[in-house]
Amino acid sequence: MQSAEKEKVILVGCQLDENRQRFHYSMDELASLTATANGEVIAKLEQKRERLHPATYIGKGKLDELYQIEEELEPDLIIFNDELTPTQLRNLQNVLSSRVLDRTHLILDIFAQRAKSKEGILQVELAQLQYLLPRLAGKGTALSRLGGGIGTRGPGETQLETDRRHIRRRIDEIQNQLQKIVKHRERYRKRRKKNNTFQIAIVGYTNAGKSTLFNRLSMAESFEENKLFATLDPMTRKIVLPSGYSALITDTVGFIQDLPTTLIAAFRSTLEEVNEADLLLHVVDSSNPDYFNHERTVNELLKELHMEHLPKLIVYNKADGVRKDFVPSPGETMLITAFSEMDRNQLKQKIEDMAVASMRYYHVIVPSDEGRMLSVLKNETILRELVFLEDKQAYRCKGYVLPSHPITGSLNLYEI
Repeated sequence: MQSAEKEKVILVGCQLDENRQRFHYSMDELASLTATANGEVIAKLEQKRERLHPATYIGKGKLDELYQIEEELEPDLIIFNDELTPTQLRNLQNVLSSRVLDRTHLILDIFAQRAKSKEGILQVELAQLQYLLPRLAGKGTALSRLGGGIGTRGPGETQLETDRRHIRRRIDEIQNQLQKIVKHRERYRKRRKKNNTFQIAIVGYTNAGKSTLFNRLSMAESFEENKLFATLDPMTRKIVLPSGYSALITDTVGFIQDLPTTLIAAFRSTLEEVNEADLLLHVVDSSNPDYFNHERTVNELLKELHMEHLPKLIVYNKADGVRKDFVPSPGETMLITAFSEMDRNQLKQKIEDMAVASMRYYHVIVPSDEGRMLSVLKNETILRELVFLEDKQAYRCKGYVLPSHPITGSLNLYEI
């Protein structure tokens, strides 16, 4: 789905629960994913069932109907709104002449288009191979011929077995490469932690406006676009808070409901950036009719990644289009528009207030010839007061410092 010409797509979904509205949001989201992957939806087929058909996902009657629609519209692809089992995929492909994809495969395809960094590309390839491995048999007899060429002619080994071995070997290679990148990232993180900077991570559902907010808070140039998964690789930049204190802010990959488990596993190392944060900014699109489920999905994924304990500020974005039925969640929240400078300044003040709450208060007298100490207090702490005391030839300093900062031990020497 990488060509400039849009591919024609039929979407197929099964509504299992009673929540009709949630099912329709899910189908709309599948249509958005299809558009992001450069596809054009030409028809939708929906069925209500108590459970998915174990062999063909939809029932026999609906499958016949899908076959008729396919004959009439001649689509390039038929995309199903759930992850299909290898059996379902094989059976559907035997009946239908168009290429059959499921929601997971589609998301993996978008991630493959969007990955830019070496780590991102490797993580996506790993997730694709892990998804493909159990589904190789679903490709039918085309892969079950005897292998040709040096090194493939084992004792009766079929092409299918050769492909499986090749994929397993490639998975091992990628995992080894990723381990090296993870170690490098850990060293970089430790060095950053040593600098004792307050760290903020932006998380949220895909297309909630995270990159827009990130760019305007940090004056960075993270890729922003009104498409799902516009950002894939994490980016860290400096943000200056109202007091002049510099913190670090990281933009992360967007979450989505029913995010493939292979992708969660693959992007775990990327999302470890979030685990190091002192504060999470959870951005929610308050104009989206399904904002509550989006918020819940992100919270569930944070729990799965063992990050639910981190201090959190929920930032309800797109206040200019906020819904009439909008109700903020309990806890620390703000309703803003990322494009409003006044809103962003209020958000920065709120971030600073929350940073102060996690810091240690100090009140010290520092001699005027202690230039290095005064410089550290100005640049690496939130300095609330700096007054020159002429009689003592010293400065009275009041402010807040991270408890882990190496200067905290030295401050005891200057305390009043």
